[in-house]
Amino acid sequence: MQKQQHQPSGIINPKYCAPYNVDLAIVRKVLTLADSFSVTDVNGKIVFNLSASLMTLHDHRLLLDAVGKPIVTLLRKKMTTNDRWQVFRGESTEMKDLIFSVQRSSLFQLKTKLDVFLANNTKEKVCDFKVKGSWFERSCVVYAGESLTIVAQMHKKHIQSIALGKDDFVVTVYPNIDYAFIVSLILILDEINQDKRQS
Repeated sequence: MQKQQHQPSGIINPKYCAPYNVDLAIVRKVLTLADSFSVTDVNGKIVFNLSASLMTLHDHRLLLDAVGKPIVTLLRKKMTTNDRWQVFRGESTEMKDLIFSVQRSSLFQLKTKLDVFLANNTKEKVCDFKVKGSWFERSCVVYAGESLTIVAQMHKKHIQSIALGKDDFVVTVYPNIDYAFIVSLILILDEINQDKRQS
């Protein structure tokens, strides 16, 4: 019996799918005016950057590749109760370029749970992915749909560098899973948890 392998699911782009586990370090630069993140591989090579416009600090973010080309736009929907975010291709915010939406599973949660719906899942009866995590413990797991199949996990890095204005954690993305997609989910999780801390 062969172990079932996930088919490469290039949700954002198949080029971000690898046939092996991908470990990425997400470094938050804490002391900057706008939250900024860089995402590196295990050798410290930049894979992605997150940029936030100061004008729309918390509602509009761009995920850029290593050379600064926009991959996706993360946009918070205004006036929604469940903290809904939409992710669009490139710099677009048009519905035809929607890739997926993320929202909190319910309003009152001790540990954050997010439901992820791909754009073609218009009924949104069952989520395509689920994110469960405690930001304070820096632990987070991404599941395929309502199953217990784990597609990515985040854990705290052992090296503490808070004094340098950095906050590091590592994400392990499982084979054939789009790691740009996983990084986008974690950035949205961060935003939602920032809001919880501020409210």
